[in-house]
This record gives sequence, structure tokens and C-alpha cells, in this order.
Amino acid sequence: MQVLITGGAGYVGYSLVKQLLEDLDQVHSITIFDNLSRKNYSFFTEAKFDHKPIVFIQGDILDGRTLSNALEGIDCVVHLAAKVTTPFADHEAHFFDQINHWGTAQLVNAIEKSDVKKVVYLSSMSVYGNHDIPLNERTEPTPTSFYGISKLDGEKQLHTLRNSRELYIIRSGNVYGYNPAYRIDAVINRFMFDAHFHNRIQINGSGEQSRSFIHVEKIASYLAGAVDGKYEPGLYNAVEHNLSVNEIGGYMRSLYPTLESIHVSFNINLRSVETELPVKLGSLYSLPDNDLESELKEFKSMFSF
Repeated sequence: MQVLITGGAGYVGYSLVKQLLEDLDQVHSITIFDNLSRKNYSFFTEAKFDHKPIVFIQGDILDGRTLSNALEGIDCVVHLAAKVTTPFADHEAHFFDQINHWGTAQLVNAIEKSDVKKVVYLSSMSVYGNHDIPLNERTEPTPTSFYGISKLDGEKQLHTLRNSRELYIIRSGNVYGYNPAYRIDAVINRFMFDAHFHNRIQINGSGEQSRSFIHVEKIASYLAGAVDGKYEPGLYNAVEHNLSVNEIGGYMRSLYPTLESIHVSFNINLRSVETELPVKLGSLYSLPDNDLESELKEFKSMFSF
């Protein structure tokens, strides 16, 4: 199997490529299609990805011609490329729409003209928007952020392939955990950095707001399982924890006992969004049973000083 990964040089891409190369015998080669907009080059220096052939194409998913050429001979596409949410996700709405929505449309158009048989899309739990009860795959998506709207629009573009290709849509919780290409703007990762080097974390609002989370290696495992056909095509949520910001702070204090917490805009009411656990995907494809405390201890051990 020849696999192409859009955004493959990024955070999730790093862990996914490592797993595909080491664990999947049927993967014969990997093409990384990435515009390197994050300007993080750790993918190219921090590990030896020499188990099987890898090709790197520096390209943009809005460039349909380059995409079409890159898909020649490809059997499976994993679509990770996206403008990812930050605390300022409600600014620059057109960038989210252009990349996550219309970039996906360009990819779909290129796939329709190719021999690609399988498509795996990393979507987001943000497509659901705000709900008062735990979410599952039957919950009606009502996104409230520009990021969530654009990711749902990307899903809609990909739905046109569901009758002609094997289509997997994986709605991921907030990703955390160390790998060399990790994102510092992810909330748990940011807290780890600030706790380690500043002994202080900043919490927006009361900290009682909850979100859904999954470790980077585990979301990569779910994606690799889809590539390997370990479970049926379809729509799946990928989450392992529902945690309030204050609960995350508690884990930080277990690692850094003198940690200081600063609340900003304490009286602002920030809503909670939680996922129904365990997720359906967990019963179809088992993952290593690593607990959050162990994962954060491992993260801490990776700091240089």
C-alpha cells in the first residue's frame, strides 16, 4: 500500500508516520505532502524514518495540480493538513474556511480523478459546538467557532466520496503529549511548558470548564488502524478523557508541587463540552492503557533541563 499524508510533517503526522513505518507491514511507502507553514522541521531531523521509502513533497492543498500529481500511484490518503484552532480561533475566519473547507474540496476533486481507494480524515470534536449533555456520534453538529464550522464543511466535502472510496472520519478531542513536533498552543502542552520553566500556569475563567482530550500517540494509533483496515469505514469520535482546566492544573501540581496558578477573567462563564465515554471506537480497536499521570511524567522527562 502506498500512503499519502497531507500535513504529514506536523504534530499528529510525526506520530502517525512512525507507527505506519514500524507497525504496518502492508504499507510499502509514504508520501508526505506538507507546506511547512508551522516552520517546525523536527520531522526531518529527530528520528530515522528509514524503515521504508518516504517521499517529501512541499506543496499546498489549495494547489490542485500539485495534489493531482502527488496522488499518482497512491492507494490511501490520510488528510491531516489544516489550520488548527488556537485561543484566537475566532479571528481571520477566511483562513479557516479557505484551508480546512476549500483545501479539502481541492483534495476531494484530486482524489476523484485518481485511483485512491481509502481516505482517512482527521476532523475535530469542535464540529459539535456547545451541548449540555455528553456528545456521541449521533449528536447533531452545531459548530460555534470558525474552526469548527470549517472542519464540518470539510467533512461535507469528503462525504461525496463515501460511495466510491472507503471513508473514515475521525473526530478528535484536544490532542496532547510529547513528540518532537509537538504543538505548544495545545492546552496541556502549554501548561507543561509553563509549569516546568516558569512554575506558573494561567487559567482563563474559573477553570471549571471541561474539554475532551486524547494523547497524540493514541490518535495516531486510531488513524493507523483505519489505514490498516482494523475497523469498518465510518464516523467516529476519538477521545479518552473529559477534564476540567482545574483538573489539569491538579495533575500539573502533582508534578510541580510549588506550582502557582493565575486566573484571568475569573467571572467569565466558559461552557463545558464533554464526550460520552468510552467512545465507540475504543471497543473496536484497543489501545495501550497508559494513564494520564504517566504520560505527563514522560513528557516532563523530555525537557532538556
